[in-house]
Amino acid sequence: MDHVYAAFIVLLSLTSHLTRGDDVHDDYIWQTNKLPKIVNSHTFHLKSPDFQADPRLELNGTCGIECQKNFPNPTLSDLEDYLSYETVFENGTRILTKVNIQGWRSRNETVPSTKHSLRRKRQVYGTDSRFSISDKHFMTNYPFSTAIKLSSGCSGILISPKHALTAAHCLHDGKDYVKDTKKLRVGILKIRSKRGGKRRKGSKKSRGGEREDMDSQKDSKKQRRKSIQKRSAPGGRNGTESQNEKSSSGSGKPSFQWTRVKSIQIPKGWFTDVTGKLAIDYDYAVLELKRQHKKKYMELGISPKVEKMPGSRVHFSSFDDDRPGQLVYRFCSISEESGDLFYQYCDAEPGSSGSGIYIRLKEPNKKKWKRKIVGIYSGHQWVEVNGEQQDYNVAVRITPLKYAQICLWIHGNSADCAQG
Repeated sequence: MDHVYAAFIVLLSLTSHLTRGDDVHDDYIWQTNKLPKIVNSHTFHLKSPDFQADPRLELNGTCGIECQKNFPNPTLSDLEDYLSYETVFENGTRILTKVNIQGWRSRNETVPSTKHSLRRKRQVYGTDSRFSISDKHFMTNYPFSTAIKLSSGCSGILISPKHALTAAHCLHDGKDYVKDTKKLRVGILKIRSKRGGKRRKGSKKSRGGEREDMDSQKDSKKQRRKSIQKRSAPGGRNGTESQNEKSSSGSGKPSFQWTRVKSIQIPKGWFTDVTGKLAIDYDYAVLELKRQHKKKYMELGISPKVEKMPGSRVHFSSFDDDRPGQLVYRFCSISEESGDLFYQYCDAEPGSSGSGIYIRLKEPNKKKWKRKIVGIYSGHQWVEVNGEQQDYNVAVRITPLKYAQICLWIHGNSADCAQG
């Protein structure tokens, strides 16, 4: 496997060189934008969800870029309705929060639809261009360490010490919450210590005496044992490789540390009783974790136009279903964009939905390049194009309004969300 890692390192260095060299241009700079303000106005208590929806690996009949061209621009009242949101807590309590939008101008959200040499087949096409990252130092270091796995089967990305971003359809089908979200957990890759995660003497209780965290650690240990048994099973695809890895890395293998989710927040624009059908442009959600993680997270950024992205290229990492136990990374070009969405060529499989899509731009007045999240990978979807269904890999781009809303969810008030 050493030659694979070597090739991967060379590839990363080449893409980094391209960003620093050929793409050094005034356009490739993170712009500081004055954000519209989203303010909570009223809160209503709702009945607890049924949690009966089945997870949907593919969305059908959604309204994509072509379909959205036929709609009039939303009014301020429409946007306030779409950006109002539900919060569901771990005990099943559910509330609806109505919002007001201040300082919004429609031109802030407008990007004309643009095509860039489309392909027909999406999801995985031709030669699979995904990279499996199995080296523990890559997997557990930034930016790859920001990728998370949801117990419901999707991926996501860390956006604060206590928050993660993912796709709404991983949690809600437009009418009800998915079954697995009732006791949703988030897995963060960490290298196991030589003690195997055992507690030190005198630390019988977790900080704050919360029994839930103790249960979470027990579940994590079970998950580790299952994972180890699976990797070392005789006759398995990686049976011999597991033995080699075991001798080289000892007990320091990465494994998921599972943390319970304290609350889930989803915009009303995702719900079919508001929009009539699933609206991909609101396919995003934020998870508040029950306890803080200690990993470096990735900041949000407002998605620039494609021509303002180096190489018109985006990146993301995920935990794809067809490669269990592996972190999968890819980068690719965007094929078409609108104000809220872009279609791209990234190879992906179920399990990758909810991943954070990021790019690298220069910080203002600095020589340093910085990664920021500019979209959420919604997944392989069937969308309406000229009255017919076509399949695409679709991402929801972070607009000024979406940035302001997610920032509000993270900080709890709009005062900390004046610029983005």
